[in-house]
Amino acid sequence: MAALNVTAVPAGTGLLDLNAAAVAAAGGGDSAPVGTGRFLVIVNGDAAPHTATLATPGKVQGLDIANAAITVAAGKTAVVPLTRVFAGTNGRATITYDGVTSVKVAVLELGT
Repeated sequence: MAALNVTAVPAGTGLLDLNAAAVAAAGGGDSAPVGTGRFLVIVNGDAAPHTATLATPGKVQGLDIANAAITVAAGKTAVVPLTRVFAGTNGRATITYDGVTSVKVAVLELGT
């Protein structure tokens, strides 16, 4: 499992080179730090849709919270808020993919 790093989006301009910030999704999954203002960007450059699943290790009234499955259509990009609901014991989200062909990911944090 690869540990994704956070890339700050400058508050002054809001401009970011997403192609430079995004890395290939890891076949064994990725982990990402969660928190306010942090987002997972999933870029699907493949000709087929792909699904990213974010584990939700918490419980509500003793019941497991269902994992979040985000399907990204071919050639599309998804932006997913990395809220605390995805935090594992290490404070990071665990992300797995149904396939990683032509899939790139980035963790962005909005600047202040």
